Amino acid sequence: NNHPVVNVNWYDCIKWCNARSQKEQLSPCYFTDPGLTTPYKTGTLNISNDCVQWSANGYRLPTESEWEKAARGGWQGRLFPWGGDMIQHARANYCATNTYSYDTSPTLGYHPGTSPVLPRTLPVGSFEPNAYGLYDMAGNAFEWVWDWYGDYSATYQTDARGPITGQYGVLRMVRGGSCFNFANVARSAYRYSITPEWFYHDLGLRCVRNP
Repeated sequence: NNHPVVNVNWYDCIKWCNARSQKEQLSPCYFTDPGLTTPYKTGTLNISNDCVQWSANGYRLPTESEWEKAARGGWQGRLFPWGGDMIQHARANYCATNTYSYDTSPTLGYHPGTSPVLPRTLPVGSFEPNAYGLYDMAGNAFEWVWDWYGDYSATYQTDARGPITGQYGVLRMVRGGSCFNFANVARSAYRYSITPEWFYHDLGLRCVRNP
């Protein structure tokens, strides 16, 4: 019960956000149409930005820009969420190697707290949170975000919501790296795209709500 949810695809996450919103008597965020008349509850619809009620008080996936701002914890120009440029097993659940200069973990391979054969998640709270009080923004489980795969601006933006539609096919973004990945994938800036139907033992979600 204290591990992150994994083995969920992007569609599962969207439907769960709406279900959780309605369970808590909040307004759902995702709809099947731009008129925002029918909440998204079933199927595998590749809805776009205009099918989201961005002002709703219910749960949703973070946008890619929201996720990265949260991951950085207020730090700028740092590789990892704790405000540093080095990573070790004492900081995150990932696969340590000698490949990257910023991977200084004295223990190599999968995290010693998990299976030596197949990596697994660790309980939330196994490591210190970042400056925003958020746990596991690097490693443990990849997290689905809202955005289609597309260009990501290197300049400052306000409340960016990603491409209007998928620019390179039907791919959605995941962020954060996982227990299975190397140190480079755990960087706050690392981006990865996969098909929204995909699910795996190191792929999960993090719900957000408007303040």
